[in-house]
Amino acid sequence: MTLLNLGQEDERMRGYKIFSGSACTDFSVEVCKTLDVPLSKAEIKRFSDGEINVQIAESVRGRDVFIIQSTGAPSNDNLMELLIMTDALRRSSASSITAVVPYFGYARQDRKAAPRVPITARLVADMFEKAGVDRVVTIDLHAGQIQGFFDIPVDNLYGSIIFQEYISTKNLANPVIASPDIGGVARARYFAEKLGLEMVIVDKRREKANESEVMNIIGDVEGKDVIMIDDMVDTAGTMVKAASALKKRGANSVMACATHAVLSGNAYDNINNGELDELVVSNTLVLRGHSDKIKVISVAPLFAEVIRRVYHNESVNSLFS
Repeated sequence: MTLLNLGQEDERMRGYKIFSGSACTDFSVEVCKTLDVPLSKAEIKRFSDGEINVQIAESVRGRDVFIIQSTGAPSNDNLMELLIMTDALRRSSASSITAVVPYFGYARQDRKAAPRVPITARLVADMFEKAGVDRVVTIDLHAGQIQGFFDIPVDNLYGSIIFQEYISTKNLANPVIASPDIGGVARARYFAEKLGLEMVIVDKRREKANESEVMNIIGDVEGKDVIMIDDMVDTAGTMVKAASALKKRGANSVMACATHAVLSGNAYDNINNGELDELVVSNTLVLRGHSDKIKVISVAPLFAEVIRRVYHNESVNSLFS
């Protein structure tokens, strides 16, 4: 009788473990607090030449493991840290490894836009799988088709869900949703449908990376409160120029919602000195500066719920239905 029961694993004893990379420790702590589980221990050190050294400080044999790590700046270090942690966990006999990547770096290089350039998003996907990742959970990939670069399951969450409640508290008199470029139309349309609002498009021409020129506004913004929806804000040049163009066309106010606050270069100067009234972002990346115009909303509770659902084999998509 005793021997027969040895094979019947008690789920409460098996459980799951959550580890954090150094890129988003506070985010991981919030996720664990929401789930009421401890953050598992791993020692992440660096040799004097900068090489990353990881040691998992507790047993993970037979456990389902989640690694929370954004791969934003410094992108290369954070990406390598995630891959090395994955390798350490795989060699420690973890049952499964889910990479929870609030911000998926290198996603902007998703196609051959010019001769002799890499498709780095595909390269990163291959690296994840080779390291031993069994599943990826992320939010607002820059291009949805990146999911097809993986041969493992990918849950790409909709970041717009976190902004809906906040926007409703603003009590805007005449709101309208805007896409800051042609490429973001699908994202903006999804959000507009959720809120039952009309949509306009800012048509721009990008001359080179991180620079853009607003060309035209498709739709009527006269006397309206515009809400721009995007997946990320980098130098904020596009959003600031779009805000200026929208106000020239008669918009009362311009607010932008972007899931990933990359905010590199002179982004903070652009935001503080531009005509954008407010920028609402999530905490998928740690802000490296400050602006009174920036409002941060946490997506840690959303990721906590997704982790719970993944572990219990429940639907993730129903969260957004």
